[in-house]
Amino acid sequence: MASRSAPPSMGLSTLFLLILSSSFCPSRSLHYDAIFSFGDSLSDTGNVRVAGLPYGMTFFRRPTGRCSNGRLVIDFIAEAVGLPLLPPSAAKGKNFRRGANFAYTAATALDFGFFNRRGLGSKLWVNSSLSSQVRSFEKMMPSLCSSTQACKAHLSRSLFIVGEFGGNDYNTAIFAGRSMAEVNSYVPKVMRAIKLGVERLIGHGAVDIVVPGMLPIGCFPLYLTLYGSSNKNDYTDIGCLRKYNDFAEHHNSFLQRVIYGLQRKYSWTRIRYADYYSPTLRFASNPTKYGFTGGALKACCGAGGSSKYNVNLDKVCAKPGSSVCKDPSTYVSWDGSHLTETAYSLIADGWLRGPYAKPSIMQWS
Repeated sequence: MASRSAPPSMGLSTLFLLILSSSFCPSRSLHYDAIFSFGDSLSDTGNVRVAGLPYGMTFFRRPTGRCSNGRLVIDFIAEAVGLPLLPPSAAKGKNFRRGANFAYTAATALDFGFFNRRGLGSKLWVNSSLSSQVRSFEKMMPSLCSSTQACKAHLSRSLFIVGEFGGNDYNTAIFAGRSMAEVNSYVPKVMRAIKLGVERLIGHGAVDIVVPGMLPIGCFPLYLTLYGSSNKNDYTDIGCLRKYNDFAEHHNSFLQRVIYGLQRKYSWTRIRYADYYSPTLRFASNPTKYGFTGGALKACCGAGGSSKYNVNLDKVCAKPGSSVCKDPSTYVSWDGSHLTETAYSLIADGWLRGPYAKPSIMQWS
């Protein structure tokens, strides 16, 4: 097959993204009637309109509510299985039979009351939790199918993606200056909320469920800026903050045990853990291998180069004083706490084909 040459201005990552996108064609053996997604800013496709351009600049050419320059993991998955990009569940006049996205930017696993009782209610950006998103799904169900039996049949042929959840639960406390001991105490409660949410969906007929873990937040430019240390031992050999990555690993290990327990309890289902952590850490460890020549620990959109990690809370992405890099495809981080479309495309491929979901989505079709 003849190879295609890239235009002179096209970076390695951009070329790889085009090749990868062209390979996201539906498998003949893969068929889902719909995708239903729950989560936070890693998967919100428009329930919360958080910012204007340059958000959405790369693919959509306009802001859509996605916290990136383009598509998210959920978008690449929908494309791969031959379904439309998921409409936000709050959209008016949409037919949701082929899928809906209930994710809300800044959503938590735990309900508002949990944070309010701890004096953190005012720190939440939205009042959206996993349980409230599942309730929204339950309210939508009568419009999807005509009977309980019909719903179970439809949902058994649908893909459910539940998360990422937990990141904002912990961020709420961390950004408020609470101790890591307190943050650690949230983990079992977050796990219980995720477990209960998945079980509610199984009760309605969900069979094929993906539950993603946390990203390595110690590699986020935002964390590196806010919690930088003069002690070299606080950093990993690639420059990430050790204690925050250790915490994310703890969450992910706990979550995998929960998923294992759910799979054993509901043996007729297919519940898989999806890994955000490992691929993102690989990007940070060897960015040029993946075409990230702009860097892995520096935000593309941010403080106009006025800080080491291009993060300044007075010049956040899309706000006055901020600027955006020339080629987002050469960066891992979009705005300091979310990834670029190119990074999300690589993660999505790992979930679809392995090795970042076991078994991969394509394998268990």
